[in-house]
Amino acid sequence: MSEVATRLLLVEDDPVIGEATQLHLERHGYQVVRSTDGLDAWDRWRSEGPFDLVLSDIMLPGLDGVSLCRRVREVSTTPFVLVSARTDALDVVLGLEAGADDYVVKPFDVQVLLARLRSVARRAERLVPAPVPGPGSAGPGSAAPGSRQQFGDLELDREALELRRAGQPVSLTPTEMRLFLELAESPGVVLSRATLLQRVWDYGEWDEDPHLVNVHVQRLRAKIGAERIETVRGFGFKLRR
Repeated sequence: MSEVATRLLLVEDDPVIGEATQLHLERHGYQVVRSTDGLDAWDRWRSEGPFDLVLSDIMLPGLDGVSLCRRVREVSTTPFVLVSARTDALDVVLGLEAGADDYVVKPFDVQVLLARLRSVARRAERLVPAPVPGPGSAGPGSAAPGSRQQFGDLELDREALELRRAGQPVSLTPTEMRLFLELAESPGVVLSRATLLQRVWDYGEWDEDPHLVNVHVQRLRAKIGAERIETVRGFGFKLRR
């Protein structure tokens, strides 16, 4: 992907908000396909894809944004950002648990929205496996020294961006992979929520979020084993060696 995602699926049932958001996005280089209904958005996802990013309201007719995210996650790791009203904290958590990478709160500042979209696009862009070695390089299945790490039954191949548990591949979203890579960079070291927000989500020190880190850690634990990530109460999280 380029610095700005080329194709974006915008799902918003409010015509005024939808049109204004589309205009702002297009002014900043996005090619926007807009839908006003969750089921229609899912049809467009299948018939007009691929998309580089999805921006969806939570409250939608036909199919809500959380359910749409869950369907997309069944077939793709495309970055998915939810839009929520301030009173929808529970819906936000459900959306993150369904696999959303981030969310913005209504009413939102356009610059904040653009920054969040650029951030999730960059995170996905960074997770590009290394090129296949050419002639004279190490053979298939080999890895450069230090590119593989072992944590109990987990094996991380940093070059291939692959994680295996007991020999079986673990399917992670781009954000989950970024989170695991950060924890694996310093196994046994406690990383605070603020540190993880900065390194994984590109949030500044002024950005505090009660949901993003906790929910993504929870999702990661469900995939790699709850015992693998330890909570150090009052400080943060660490990956057990």
